[in-house]
Amino acid sequence: MKKRIFEYAILFHPRRKKDEEAGSGDSILAIDVTRILARDEKEVQLIAARAIPEKYLDSLDCVEVAVRPF
Repeated sequence: MKKRIFEYAILFHPRRKKDEEAGSGDSILAIDVTRILARDEKEVQLIAARAIPEKYLDSLDCVEVAVRPF
């Protein structure tokens, strides 16, 4: 099967606490936009999941993997 170009980015959306200051707790770009060759979006999701920085592994429910075909 022919591979296609995809882009992915990894975002971290911290949970808001009631005692946080206004403006804090904003989303963070954990991994900048990365281009890869893959067969399909499912393969990209797998590759991106392996690229999640270790410091976010305890909070995977706050991590978003954004994928789009190029």
